[in-house]
Amino acid sequence: MSAAREPGEAGALVGAARLSAIGRFLGLFALGLGVFAVVLLVFGKNPLRAYRDIFASTLASWYGFSETLVKVTPLVLAAVAVAVPAKIWLINVGGEGQLHVGALLATWGALTWSHWPGWILLPVMGVLGFLGGGVWGAVAGGLRARGWAGETISTLLMNYVAILLVHFFVFGPWKDPEGVNYPQTAPFAAAATLPTLGTTRVHLGLLFALAAVLMWAFVVAKTRWGLELRAIGGNPEAARRNGIPIARYIVLLMFIGGGLAGLAGMSEVSAIQGRLRPSLSPGYGYTGFLISWMAGGSPAGIVAASFLLAIITAGGDILQMTQALPGSAVNILMAIILLVVLGWRTAPR
Repeated sequence: MSAAREPGEAGALVGAARLSAIGRFLGLFALGLGVFAVVLLVFGKNPLRAYRDIFASTLASWYGFSETLVKVTPLVLAAVAVAVPAKIWLINVGGEGQLHVGALLATWGALTWSHWPGWILLPVMGVLGFLGGGVWGAVAGGLRARGWAGETISTLLMNYVAILLVHFFVFGPWKDPEGVNYPQTAPFAAAATLPTLGTTRVHLGLLFALAAVLMWAFVVAKTRWGLELRAIGGNPEAARRNGIPIARYIVLLMFIGGGLAGLAGMSEVSAIQGRLRPSLSPGYGYTGFLISWMAGGSPAGIVAASFLLAIITAGGDILQMTQALPGSAVNILMAIILLVVLGWRTAPR
C-alpha cells in the first residue's frame, strides 16, 4: 500500500514544484512590470494607461491580435534558429544576417521567375530562402568545426555583411526604376506572395513557424539524432569517443538554424513587404536570440515568449502615439523582462 502511494506522492511533489515555479515566475514578472512602471513615472507618463494601451491595441480586437501574430511568425523562426544549434552549446548570434540572406535569395527567385505560377514559385522561394540562410550559417559552423573561429563572433560579424549585401542590391542592380529613387526592388508578382488569412496580414509563414517548433521538439525527444544531440550537449568528449561525428553536427545544426532564419526572411519579403527593402527586419534575428535564451530552448517556451515579445513590440508602436514615448521604450521593458527571467532561472528551486 505504501509502495502504491509513493508514485502519487512523488507526482504531488512534482506538481507542487511546478506550481511554485509558475508562481515565482508570475511574481517576478509582476515585479518587472512594476519596475517599468517606475521608469514611466520618472518620465511623467501614466503606467496604467500605458499597459492598457499596449494590451488594448494587441489583444482587445481581432485586428490587433492578427498584427501580433504577424510579428510572432519571424520571431518564432528566429528563436528556433538559435535553439537548434544551442542544443550542442553553439551560440548562433547570426539570425539577423541569415534572415537577410534568405530574403535576398528568395527575392532573386521572385524576380527571376515572376512568370511562374504560385504553386511552383512559392516553394522554390522557400527553398532558396532556407538555402540562403542555411549556407550563411554553415560558413560559421565550418569555421567553428575546424577551430578557426568561434561561431559567436563570426555569426555576429556576418550579420553586418549580410545587411550590406541587401543594401548593395536594393541600391544597385535590383533597384526599382519606378520607385521614385527609393531603395527597393520592383514589387513581387501575385504568384510570389504568400497566402494570407482573410483580410488580415497573417500569412502561411505562421504555419511554417509552428511546424518548425513541432518538428524540432519531435526530433529532439523521439529520434536517434536527438539522442546523439543530447549526448554531445551533455559530454562532447564522451560523445566523440563513442564515434559521434561532432564536427559534422556543428555544420549541420548551423545550416538548419540558419535555414530557419532564412525562411523567416523569405516569409517577410513575400507576405509582408511584397518586395525587398533595406528595412526588411526591425531586429527579428536579435530578438529571436533573446527569446530562445529566455525559453531555455523549450519549444513551448519559444512560442510563449515569442507571443509575449510580439505583444510588447506591437504595443510599442501605440505608445509612441498615445504616450509620446520613443520607440526604444519597449526595449527597456524587454530588458527588464530578461532580467526577470534571469532571476527566475537562477533562483533556488
